[in-house]
Amino acid sequence: MNARLDWVEEAWQQVISKISRTSHSIGASFPNGSANGHYDRSSPHDWVAGFWPGLLWLVYRETKDDRFKQIAVECERQISQTLWAFDQLHHDVGFMFGLSSINQYLLLEDEEAKRHALMAASLLAGRFNAAGGFIRAWPNWGGEDHSGWAIIDCLMNLPLLYWASQEINDPRYRHIADIHADTVLREFLLEDGSVHHIVSFNPETGERIEALAGQGYAADSAWARGAAWALYGFARCYSYTGKVKYAIAAKRVATFFLDHLPVDNVPYWDFRLPEFGDDAPRDSSAAAIAASGLIELAEGLPGVEGEMYKQRAADILRSLHENYGAWDSNEEGLLLHATGYFDKGIYVDAPLIYGDYYFAEALLKLKDSAYAKKEEGN
Repeated sequence: MNARLDWVEEAWQQVISKISRTSHSIGASFPNGSANGHYDRSSPHDWVAGFWPGLLWLVYRETKDDRFKQIAVECERQISQTLWAFDQLHHDVGFMFGLSSINQYLLLEDEEAKRHALMAASLLAGRFNAAGGFIRAWPNWGGEDHSGWAIIDCLMNLPLLYWASQEINDPRYRHIADIHADTVLREFLLEDGSVHHIVSFNPETGERIEALAGQGYAADSAWARGAAWALYGFARCYSYTGKVKYAIAAKRVATFFLDHLPVDNVPYWDFRLPEFGDDAPRDSSAAAIAASGLIELAEGLPGVEGEMYKQRAADILRSLHENYGAWDSNEEGLLLHATGYFDKGIYVDAPLIYGDYYFAEALLKLKDSAYAKKEEGN
């Protein structure tokens, strides 16, 4: 391994050790955010349901420990049952089934898990609004009409559609994914590389109405995790399609994200807070998501440019490992100091399961990349 990345192997072994311990207490449940050292549990319908089995599959891939496999399979079984109560599902089935069912299919050649993921892809495609060219976000939860709402996070669900299109040789899913990505490119991405969280459209005509603050400080602010979703989401669209416009979009968001990081490479929860002081909450989950997205982007870019993005990802991950890791504590989470939903006081300055997942995913990508370079004689 490159001498500059020796810490990666240590960090990965700490992830394995921690998951080995916490898998006994978490079992086949669905952790969300941590409170007092223990993850709160969610239902299998929740958008976060796929991250724990996804994390288990990452560790299983490297260790081949059957206990991780057994827990992940039971999680997938529970998630698959939501397909028969589909009225409670939403745009985030990509997170749910991509990390559980697709991984189970790829690692175990499980045809039933493959069918679950294909069914989820069809449900996601069914949320497409042809008039506006977007995939609708949530059902009408909380008494609000969400029929014209689209959100930046949904870029990360498009890989489910791209995968389904390849798997059954049906371009319809890919067309929907491309159209949604183009709408995000046009309506969410600002010139400076920041993004909106929510954009509201007229669901009948498709006309854009307004941008909404969502989980950001304001509609015209810059929610850090939203930027991370956009960076990674456009990078994955580029990986699947090879369309340069998505690489350009990912690079624009990456430049904004990286240029606005504080010294320790972990962002505050919004990049445009009116009082940007050191006491503002950080979002380690945004850093982890962005790091994995930067590596994804780097893999599709040649030479110096790709290496630059990979090195910046390594810088972020090293800071997370050294300054935000909960390695020697009884805390179930891997990463401290994330921010779930600041305005509602939900999991502020707490570990989040998706932060843990993307940290481990990015770390494993970096580890694999470092070993590949070693084998090439670099």
